Amino acid sequence: MSRLMDDLARRALFKLDPETAHGLSLTALKSGLVPACQPDRDPRLAVTVAGLAFPNPLGMAAGYDKNAEVASELARLGFGFVEVGTLTPKPQSGNPKPRIFRLVRDHAVINRLGFNNQGHADAHARISQRRKTGLLGINIGANKDAADRVGDYAAGISCFADVADYFTVNVSSPNTPGLRNLQTREALAGLLTRVLAERDAKTRRIPVFLKIAPDLTEPDLDDIAAECLAQNLDGVIVSNTTLSRAGLAADPKAGEAGGLSGRPVFARSTIVLAKMRQKLGPDMPLIGVGGIDSADTAAEKIRAGADLVQLYTGFIYGGPLLPGRILRGLSRICDRENLAHLSDLRDSRTADYAALAIPE
Repeated sequence: MSRLMDDLARRALFKLDPETAHGLSLTALKSGLVPACQPDRDPRLAVTVAGLAFPNPLGMAAGYDKNAEVASELARLGFGFVEVGTLTPKPQSGNPKPRIFRLVRDHAVINRLGFNNQGHADAHARISQRRKTGLLGINIGANKDAADRVGDYAAGISCFADVADYFTVNVSSPNTPGLRNLQTREALAGLLTRVLAERDAKTRRIPVFLKIAPDLTEPDLDDIAAECLAQNLDGVIVSNTTLSRAGLAADPKAGEAGGLSGRPVFARSTIVLAKMRQKLGPDMPLIGVGGIDSADTAAEKIRAGADLVQLYTGFIYGGPLLPGRILRGLSRICDRENLAHLSDLRDSRTADYAALAIPE
C-alpha cells in the first residue's frame, strides 16, 4: 500500500462515524485488502522482556482488536506484539452509542465504549484457530454487572492460559463505574493475589502485567509500586486513557465523557512512566503507552524508562503504514546515536521526566 493510497483510505474513513470506520478497518484487515508491509527486521530493535523475545518493542495496545479478530494481520504490519481485548467473561454490549469521538486538531480520541466485547468463549475459539504469528497479549477485565469482579479477572487467566503469551490486568479504564477503585493498595493486593495464584496453578508461567491510569497522585503511585514489587508482578503498563481535558483545542466534542487518548496524553503518561520506573527500580518491565505516533515519541518513552511501547490512537491517524515508519525511524535513531541496541536509550531521561509534577 502506497502512502497516497493510505492517506486516501484514511480520509474516506474519517468521513464516517468513528465506530463504523473502526469496523470497516477490521474488515479490511481480515479480507486482505491491507497488504502485509512488515519492514526488514533490525536485530538492534529486538528486546527480551519478562522472558519473552520481542522482535521489536512496538506493540498494538488493547482496544483496537477487542475480540481477537485480526491479531495475525496486525503482526504482519510490523508490530512486535499485539494485545487484544479488553475481554470479559460474558459478552456485553458496552455503553450506548455514540461513544467514540475524534478530536482531529489534537490527533486525539475520546471513547466511553465500556468493555464492549463478545466474551471469553468467542475470543478463545477464535485465537485457538489462528495461525500463530507474533506475540499475543490478552487484556482481561470484569463485566459491568459482575458480583465478583476479582473472580472475573481470575476467570480470564483460566480461560486463556493455553493461548496467551502474556496477560494484562486492566483496572484503569474510566468507562466501567468503580473499576479504577481496584487500583487502591488494599483492593489491588486482593486482586493480584488471586490472579497470580490462578496463573501459578497453570503448567507454564505466563507473565502478568498491570495497566494503570495516568490520573494518579504520587501517593497512589507509591502504593501501586509497593504492591507490584511485593507480589513480584511481571510488569506494568503506563498508561490507559485520561479524564483530563487540559490543553485541548476548541472542539464541541472535547466535553464528551470518556477517556482521552492520543497526542495530548503523551506528557502526562510519560511523566507517570518515569516516576514508576524510579519507584519500581531498574528490573521491573515497563510498557509505555500514550501519545506515540512516531519514532521520536516511541524513543522518548524508552528514554523515560520503558522497555516496550504500545500505540492505538496513533494508528487511527497514521494508518497501516505507521508501524513500518516507526520501526524504520527507530533504526535511523540507532544509526544516528551509534547504538548497539535501541534499549541502550532506556533511562537516559527518566530523571528529567520523573522530576516533573503530574499535571492537574
